[in-house]
Amino acid sequence: MDHFFASFEPFLRAHGTPVVGLVLFFESLGLPLPGESLLVAAGVLAARGDLSPVGLFIYAWGGSVLGDNVGYLIGRLLGRRVLLRYGGRVGLTEERFARIENVFAHYGPVAVMFARFFNILRQLNGVVAGVAGMSWGRFLTFNVIGAGLWVVAWGGGALLFGRHLAHVGAILHSIGPWGASALAFVVLAIAAGILWVMRRRAKDGKLASKRSVRQ
Repeated sequence: MDHFFASFEPFLRAHGTPVVGLVLFFESLGLPLPGESLLVAAGVLAARGDLSPVGLFIYAWGGSVLGDNVGYLIGRLLGRRVLLRYGGRVGLTEERFARIENVFAHYGPVAVMFARFFNILRQLNGVVAGVAGMSWGRFLTFNVIGAGLWVVAWGGGALLFGRHLAHVGAILHSIGPWGASALAFVVLAIAAGILWVMRRRAKDGKLASKRSVRQ
């Protein structure tokens, strides 16, 4: 944990909250940047009083929304064929793009709202929505909500964790290593269950669409 924050702390102290928004902006365009990790580290520093919590939220939220909307514009103007032709240089393979398109086809605006909570979906959210032809007004509405929820969840969660770190350490110490392991197992099991349900629904929707095409 100390190594994790040590890798980001000098960078954030030197550039402040605007750099968080800038990194999230470019990550939203599909670049492989550690936006989520940077947001968490910034939240912990904000808890210590080294960064402004309000400034962090504004820049993180603004950078995420702007990046996704530029991505939407790129997807709308260039289209699927051009993106796949040159996307391999940044890891945008046809298989990866098809998986994300499938998620958008089945969940629509809900996928836009919660895309930032999932890797790859977070980076290609706007691009795929633009290629799919989703109306800009609809995309903007759900993207603004989703980006706000994501920033509050990760940045705000890290902020609260940083402020109550001593209490968390005391609880973990009191329950011991076995208790901490059991708690981690429960959290991972819940996350795995949610992921399984989402994949199951996507698979069922795909099968239903194939049946309708055959009929």
